[in-house]
Amino acid sequence: MISIWKKTGIAATGVIVLLIPLSLFIHKPANQNLENKAVFVGGKECVSCHQREYNLWKGSDHDKAMDVANDSSVVGDFNNAEFYYNGKTHKFYKRDDKFLVYTEGPNGKMQELQITHTFGVRPLQQYLIPFENGKYQCLPIAWDTEKREWYHLFERVYADQNITPTNWLYWTNQGQNWNGMCAECHSTNLNKNYDIEKDAFNTTWSDIDVNCESCHGPGSEHIDWAQLPEMARSYDNNMDLVIKTSGTTSKQFVEACAPCHSRRSSLGVNDHTTIEYFENHLPQLPLPPNYYIDGQILEEVYVYGSFTQSEMYMKDVICSDCHDSHSIEFKFEDNALCTQCHRSDEYDTYDHHFHKYKGEGGEPVIDKFGDKIEVGEGAFCRTCHMPGRYYMGVDFRRDHSFRVPRPDLTIKLGTPNACNDCHADKSAEWSQQYIIKFYGEKKKYHYAVTFDDAQNLKEGTDTNLIRIIKDDLYPEIVRASAVEYLGNYENESAYNVIKEALSDHEPVVRISAINSFTAIDQQDLINSLSPFLNDPLKAVRTQAANKLSVLGKEEFTEVQLNTLNKVLEEYLETIKYSADFPAGRFNLGNYYSQKGDVNSSEKHYRKAIELDSLFYPAKSNLAMLYYNSGKLKQAEDLFIDLIENHPEYTEGNYNLGLLYAEQKRYKEAAEHLEIAATKTDNNERIYYNLGLLYKYLNDFSKSEEVLLKAYSKSPNEFDINYALADFYIKRGNRSKANFYANEINIKFPTNPAGQNL
Repeated sequence: MISIWKKTGIAATGVIVLLIPLSLFIHKPANQNLENKAVFVGGKECVSCHQREYNLWKGSDHDKAMDVANDSSVVGDFNNAEFYYNGKTHKFYKRDDKFLVYTEGPNGKMQELQITHTFGVRPLQQYLIPFENGKYQCLPIAWDTEKREWYHLFERVYADQNITPTNWLYWTNQGQNWNGMCAECHSTNLNKNYDIEKDAFNTTWSDIDVNCESCHGPGSEHIDWAQLPEMARSYDNNMDLVIKTSGTTSKQFVEACAPCHSRRSSLGVNDHTTIEYFENHLPQLPLPPNYYIDGQILEEVYVYGSFTQSEMYMKDVICSDCHDSHSIEFKFEDNALCTQCHRSDEYDTYDHHFHKYKGEGGEPVIDKFGDKIEVGEGAFCRTCHMPGRYYMGVDFRRDHSFRVPRPDLTIKLGTPNACNDCHADKSAEWSQQYIIKFYGEKKKYHYAVTFDDAQNLKEGTDTNLIRIIKDDLYPEIVRASAVEYLGNYENESAYNVIKEALSDHEPVVRISAINSFTAIDQQDLINSLSPFLNDPLKAVRTQAANKLSVLGKEEFTEVQLNTLNKVLEEYLETIKYSADFPAGRFNLGNYYSQKGDVNSSEKHYRKAIELDSLFYPAKSNLAMLYYNSGKLKQAEDLFIDLIENHPEYTEGNYNLGLLYAEQKRYKEAAEHLEIAATKTDNNERIYYNLGLLYKYLNDFSKSEEVLLKAYSKSPNEFDINYALADFYIKRGNRSKANFYANEINIKFPTNPAGQNL
């Protein structure tokens, strides 16, 4: 049974892979400057020529993204202020021009700490405190700039969790570490410089805030260009600016902002020399648990993942159509922002939104957040088409997918809708009746229904997923999500569509196709992926390499193997870059496990668990590493830990049961497999193993019962058919044995097992 366990246990989670035909590589993006020699000079060098842009930027959220703590940057009350939380009094004060706080330290005990930097400015300001090994931590007590009071993030954001000093989210631990969690999007030319062996940082930047070169790239060559006489200046090469921000496509413009305005993984240092988003980043798809099933924002996902779902994105709307590129402020107030494109006589009318305007009679309502919504707010486009949520306790951020309110989906799927966000005292059915009254019965199909069916593995849903994938009228990030779900359907149609999606013109779709692609055999995997080891995008070539690394060296030609090894070195650097995260250490553990380096693999899995004791994938893979290394007691202890402390990990009982079975502790094994079968609907393999266990325990009635359950769920699986045929042969039931032997002959005609039986 060991081969079964290896096959069905948690696999080492790899980074997504994708492949593209070489024909897609011909065009070189206009902004890509492979010979770039420009260096960072600092935003102050830009002011003399760009005074207007500087004035707009000065005082903006980008300008105030981070600063040294001083009297002009600190907005919180440090005049011997006190804040009471969780039975303790925290104090904020100054001494010798230093900003100090008396609060809970790394061990939970009260102590005095110095604040060295501010972080952000509105609607909250956080504060950074230095610790050993170059680490800066975000103080969990922040200043609410609107209410002008201190508040605790644990109370507002993590109220449902018990955040103790050993928890990953405790403020002195990695979950609140500035260097890795926050820094690269609040300063210019940020390099976190993490030392894996020392678990230390030497983080550097060229400008402490988000400055000119964050968006335009290092400016030395542009300054040289600007100092030339007018007649000597060439305008053919973007005025020697590294990053092209004008004359770009709408997609390129959006992706220039995406590195900091998206929920994504980083593949290395963002050196601000390209707007090729997939060169250094991998976005998260708009799927649960970070989004609702219909793509609405749920967790802190920023803007890119929601905006790229929108019709606005599909119609080439870009960030600067609404926001000034330098001040980040809205270009126009209220509905005037929208009527740049949408006719005001059609949309900015009562007959469209059916809400009173400001100044008309009526009573305010209390929304689902407890905020008062005054009369007139419902007439604003943003209220219905950009509902939002609070993050960081006080920061209200709007959904940028610009969707139509759908209370009918609330009824069907439990997703939120803008109507009931405001009318929190009413039901979704109440809202839907008004939708019908105002706009009629007709409603547009929404992919959320299909995604919900796919999430629940509803039979036949693959047909609808395929329709979405093949329809270019859907945003690429939605089609990519459909590809992700289609990977759960194992049939010829799904295989063909996913393989076709590998050649999609959009990188995000190709990435999902790689993630979902299951090759027919090893040669199919090599033929499909090896061309993309030469892809110009780092995200593509490194993930292709990681996917191919599971194969033995003997499967490749010499040229393929040399290329693979080269790109695997690059892949190793991408996961080392994130080694300060539990998931980064986890990926390193997977990498070295695949290489057969057990000691290195164990070291990184253990470090992942040290960083976050609740990160159960590392525990699972470490348990399997222990088992395969013959450390059975350590493996058993970890599986028991997983069962007791991680109810969300549904495979704990199954894996422990298989471990016990291999130790011939059949009774204990059966007990755990019985529990495992109740934790998932995809339990045919569990029933199969359970059937074999009961046979070893001479409980033939139970063995027959669970093997038949396995067959009812997966009648086309060879092992299950064979187990039933073998069971009935040994029980002397020739008619039933013949039935399953014939089933094998029909379903698996090339397998001689049926004839042998």
